[in-house]
Amino acid sequence: MALLRARALYDFKSENPGEISLREHEVLSLCSDQEIEGWFEGVNSRGDRGLFPASYVQVIRAPVAEPALPPPAPGPARYANVPSGGFEPLAAPATAFNPPPVATTAQHHQLPPPAAEPFQLPPPAASSGFSSFPTARSYGGSSYQASQGSDDDWDDDWDDSSTVADEPGVLSCSYPDYENAAMGVGGAGGSASRYSLSTRSDLSLGSRSSQPGGPLHHPAGGAKSSATVSRNLNRFSTFVKSGGEAFVLGEASGFVKDGDKLCVVLGSYGPEWQENPYPFQCSIEDPTKQTKFKGMKSYIAYKLVPSHTGQQVNRRYKHFDWLYGRLVEKFPVISVPHLPEKQATGRFEEDFISKRRKGLAWWMDHMCSHPVLAQCDAFQHFLTCPSTDEKAWKQGKRRAEKDEMVGANFFLTISVPAGGPAALDLQEVESKVDGFKSFTKKMDESTIQLNQTVNEFARKQVAGFKKEYQKVGHSFRGLSQAFEMDQQAFSVGLNQAIAFTGEAYDAIGELFADQPRQDLDPVMDLLALYQGHLANFPDIIHVQKGALTKVKESKRHVEEGKMEIQKADGIQDRCNIISFATLAEIHHFHRIRVRDFKSQMQHFLQQQILFFQKVTQKLEEALHKYDNV
Repeated sequence: MALLRARALYDFKSENPGEISLREHEVLSLCSDQEIEGWFEGVNSRGDRGLFPASYVQVIRAPVAEPALPPPAPGPARYANVPSGGFEPLAAPATAFNPPPVATTAQHHQLPPPAAEPFQLPPPAASSGFSSFPTARSYGGSSYQASQGSDDDWDDDWDDSSTVADEPGVLSCSYPDYENAAMGVGGAGGSASRYSLSTRSDLSLGSRSSQPGGPLHHPAGGAKSSATVSRNLNRFSTFVKSGGEAFVLGEASGFVKDGDKLCVVLGSYGPEWQENPYPFQCSIEDPTKQTKFKGMKSYIAYKLVPSHTGQQVNRRYKHFDWLYGRLVEKFPVISVPHLPEKQATGRFEEDFISKRRKGLAWWMDHMCSHPVLAQCDAFQHFLTCPSTDEKAWKQGKRRAEKDEMVGANFFLTISVPAGGPAALDLQEVESKVDGFKSFTKKMDESTIQLNQTVNEFARKQVAGFKKEYQKVGHSFRGLSQAFEMDQQAFSVGLNQAIAFTGEAYDAIGELFADQPRQDLDPVMDLLALYQGHLANFPDIIHVQKGALTKVKESKRHVEEGKMEIQKADGIQDRCNIISFATLAEIHHFHRIRVRDFKSQMQHFLQQQILFFQKVTQKLEEALHKYDNV
């Protein structure tokens, strides 16, 4: 097969992470000739890999010599060409032909035949302002906390007969309207999807024909058009994948049951989640090693006892992992706490089991403390389904996997206070979110630094301090042995006292080695949990920022006479729903953060006091040995 190449017909300026810029006449290498919603993936002449509009290039299937062009000047960093502002159409020269429109939805083209190579998603670009955060959230069930190793036998029979149509990682998860696109949405034989993905980006490059490459139609000046707010060209952005864009544009539709409603109320400090009327806690104890298939497979089971039922259930780590995946998919604007990391080797060592149990206990505490997550049907099924009832477990599992209130439909479940949209000021919301973004960035940097410092301090206590104190103790015992060579009776007491001092320093060294488990390890466990939360918030903020951008765009179109004010008001009302949920989640994060760090710092200082009291006691005992010398 010939090398796939393409020549750029027009300039293209990248506007979003994951896209690359093109220059007219530039020759690019294609990763595949398969179009994905009007986009190709490839590598430009500068070595940048990413997405670009398929209609802006001409595919070349035979080697073609590149035109003689002056060598480009040395460029800046890879993403220096990404503008900080919103989307602006490229200014074409007066003599140049205008490029065709960029297809942004599945309706704009027929589904291409399968390519020889599978389409590969580009590596995620770091979100502006959160470059230090690891990517941890993903929507549509595509990925979450990549598992390392075969920790808990995911091939078990309870997971074999899954009824989910699109398994994690399958391409169709990212493009839910492909089936309709292939048949022609709205045409004969085409079935309507839950919410239409056919909105045209009429305002970005002028009113267009529905066919790719069709002629451009420029609206008459001053005449009101039926244009809509443009779609995000980057179909891989969190705002799009989470369903936030479809919801804001009014494309979500579904029946919301009373039990699915999530209420946001106005509290003393602004929007907050309505409290759980039936709060509860859940303990995680007694991790035990169990086997199946006559001992061929081993795993660790944890005993869970929810306070609101009092009934014990046993769960494995894979059950926690399944629940985490469902929650991340369902709640795009809620920070689902991360699970402790998996481990391929040493899974049955006592230290690892103990550390994981503590991590799961922190995870469970945050789950039970969240007004929304604690009442989620999937979480309640996880806590209450009897361990021995295999049929009931599978039924509840499949119900959770078939939940229709995900993606754009999730936002339909959010209930805001009466007159709530009018209570939010756009600029005030944006200021609060920007302030929280700066806060999380600074907190992330601080927690990383503190975690490194505490970890190093603990390592010194376990190895260095113990060794140094025992070295001092050994030296005191050596002095005592030297003094014992004197046979005078009055020196016996001194010899014994010095020997006891050496033993006291040995004991103090052991105290230092054991102490990190009491005070420093709990601090590091808490920091690890919050680093997971901080990794979640860039995506949550991105969804809210995307909604605000649509509101600003709609207001601009109203001023230009391109949109009716009623439609713009609808966009703002739906944006306010996302803003209410985001501010409520920010409030919950701060409230739980204050609670956790207050409790943990008190525990740390109490353990430090107890530790130094033990050290003082050892030294006082050694001191009293000299009283009778």
